[in-house]
Amino acid sequence: MTARTDTPADLRAPYDRRRASRILSGLARPGLFTTRPRQPRDRAFVYTSTPLRPDPGTHLTYSQRLYLERFMRPCRAAEVTSATHRMTWTDSAGIPNTGFYRDDGLGPQVPIAVRETVLALWQELGPGTELDDRISALDPAARGVLAGTTTDHEPIDIFRVGIESAGRALAQHALLSAHTPYRTAAEFACGMRDSNIFAAVATRWFWELQASTYRRGMIPVRLAVRPDGTIHYPEQTLTTLRAMKDATIGDAHRVMRRATAEEGMSTGEAIAHYHDDLDLISRQYALLSPGERPSCLAAAAHRVDGENYSVLPVVVGRFVDVFTHLIAECEATTAPAGPEAADDIPVHAEDRVFYVPDMTCKHCVRTIGGVLESMGIEVADIDLDSKRVVAEFRSPRNRARAFEALRDGGYNPVGESPETTRTDPRG
Repeated sequence: MTARTDTPADLRAPYDRRRASRILSGLARPGLFTTRPRQPRDRAFVYTSTPLRPDPGTHLTYSQRLYLERFMRPCRAAEVTSATHRMTWTDSAGIPNTGFYRDDGLGPQVPIAVRETVLALWQELGPGTELDDRISALDPAARGVLAGTTTDHEPIDIFRVGIESAGRALAQHALLSAHTPYRTAAEFACGMRDSNIFAAVATRWFWELQASTYRRGMIPVRLAVRPDGTIHYPEQTLTTLRAMKDATIGDAHRVMRRATAEEGMSTGEAIAHYHDDLDLISRQYALLSPGERPSCLAAAAHRVDGENYSVLPVVVGRFVDVFTHLIAECEATTAPAGPEAADDIPVHAEDRVFYVPDMTCKHCVRTIGGVLESMGIEVADIDLDSKRVVAEFRSPRNRARAFEALRDGGYNPVGESPETTRTDPRG
């Protein structure tokens, strides 16, 4: 989720997915990544692991089941695979992370190595590169197209989000590794690349589905093996993904039709008034012309300097290359279990304060407050700028349960300010 609001300038900017995709391709060629000496980082990680507890009679947790029922129609529970464990760790940039794995899969090293790969590639997009020079020379009209078409306006942020989404795809599909012929994480990453699974995610999924299911440790697809050993989505998976995407587009269009045709709002007024209904991603679907299918900006091919060029294979190729090196360097050990929290121990004043590094907008504020209040926890203050939350916990066990509930919603609460440990992941 990206913290931004729609300004009048945004709403006047042209919405043109094809042109936005061409602009990004022009920026990425002839080289998106600049190989440079990587920052020396400690690759030894200590993580904590918590088993996911499914609801009775299902293999899904309450959070997974609720999201499935509310936002993934017509996907069925039988089509969803859940992680068995949630893990938390601090990456080499000092940033708290949450990931998921299955105990019959490739293990906790995959989410860790995925995150380290993201950090490494963000560094390769850093200042002083040829990409940085091309972005600086971008004309105002092109910037206007990106502002009017994309959720993240700045080109560097668009590329960074694309890298992160490639990592999500790899870590999320690793939940299905037991159903593939690949037996190591490096083999699995190369198999996903060679089987064009990254492209399938970019073109078949819709953005919010990937982000939201990833945060909940679930994946709504199956994998089948071809005779040549590559993998693919079976027909039922493709049918379900298309139906979910169509339902999301339909929801966005219904909101816009009601606002503009029945309530007499302009497009800008409708997007501003129904911001929560449309959210940040559905806003883009709401602006699609009738009958137009949304296309992934990175997946579209363009003629650049007389050759066909697409950003997606460049990102995927580099991501897999770096991941296969870093997975061998990352050492993951489990943190020793701490003492069981008790219900009859008072909460210290400092334990009423915690931070949520990935709280980025007012929607997040309302969600976090709603989760706590639904558990009978009084919320004294939530400050979006500092990511600081003050809540009246009844006991350490009550606090631990609240943190678990927030993690079920995709947030990563930490007991100390992220500013005390966070370093700039851009290098």
